[in-house]
Amino acid sequence: MSKEMKIVLIIVLVLIIVLLAACVVMGNYLYNLALNPNSSKEFWSGTFETTEDNSEYAAETEEEKELSPSKEVLLEWAEGIYSKWSMVSFDDLTLNGYFYESETESNKYAIAVHGYNGNALEMVSPAKHFYDLGYSVLAPDCRGHGDSEGDYIGMGWHDRLDIIDWIHTLIEKDPDAEIVLYGISMGGATVMMVSGEELPSNVKCIIEDCGYTSVDDIFTYQLKVLFGLNRFPLIPTASLVTGVRAGYHFAEASAVKQVAKSTTPTMFIHGDEDTFVPFHMLDEVYNAANCEKEKYVVEGAGHGLSATVAGNEYWSKVFDFIDKYL
Repeated sequence: MSKEMKIVLIIVLVLIIVLLAACVVMGNYLYNLALNPNSSKEFWSGTFETTEDNSEYAAETEEEKELSPSKEVLLEWAEGIYSKWSMVSFDDLTLNGYFYESETESNKYAIAVHGYNGNALEMVSPAKHFYDLGYSVLAPDCRGHGDSEGDYIGMGWHDRLDIIDWIHTLIEKDPDAEIVLYGISMGGATVMMVSGEELPSNVKCIIEDCGYTSVDDIFTYQLKVLFGLNRFPLIPTASLVTGVRAGYHFAEASAVKQVAKSTTPTMFIHGDEDTFVPFHMLDEVYNAANCEKEKYVVEGAGHGLSATVAGNEYWSKVFDFIDKYL
């Protein structure tokens, strides 16, 4: 080999090493940006969660306020009712939950799962809708959120195992429990991911609202929207970093693959103006599901706003679906 060829090979090798190092640095940066619960999430404001201005839907008349109370009123109601629960996860994290026990003798339960960068108390509105119909409600803080321990965000994948543990916690309390799983955004993805596991017969149906198809898909989409960058090489690199730091990879965390294995009746909800978890993901998860299923599109609703926009119709459709199985 000539001296010139050796120099070229060395230069190429150095460039490859520099490129790989840059990818690792960027992958680690994206991990911290999206999945480290201790890093600021202001950058993601308006992406995964309901940060849109919903003032146009605010209740004005006394009748509207009674039907759709403010968050402050709901939190005041919740504080007088819930008790705090805790459990230890499969990987020894202490996880927190809020339990609203029905005042009536009932074996009906709902588990309400919040979204990315949120917490269990953000589920107080759906909790009250279930509670008012005689359900006891468990609203857990997902790992790395609220008062639950965790140094990474599971995006629904490891959370699915946590929800299964919460399901068994309810069954230990009441062996005859009939359980509904309800989740919004990341919570919607979580309950879809739960659906692909072997579940006790106590779980009667699932309601998912604006969940994403997979962690790989949603991060690929957001990378394009926020940075104008294509999937390769940053998403695969960030996935490898996540495998090392959090123990899962983006592609395996797939709601599409999980609902394809599900036998639990599932209702799929999405607003047709959702640009954060894009509307087309609704058909992908719905079409993949082999269980009994129903689709509900809320016209004019952005991300996480279907219940706010549709109001009573939303909850009527949700409980009409649930009533088929409980």
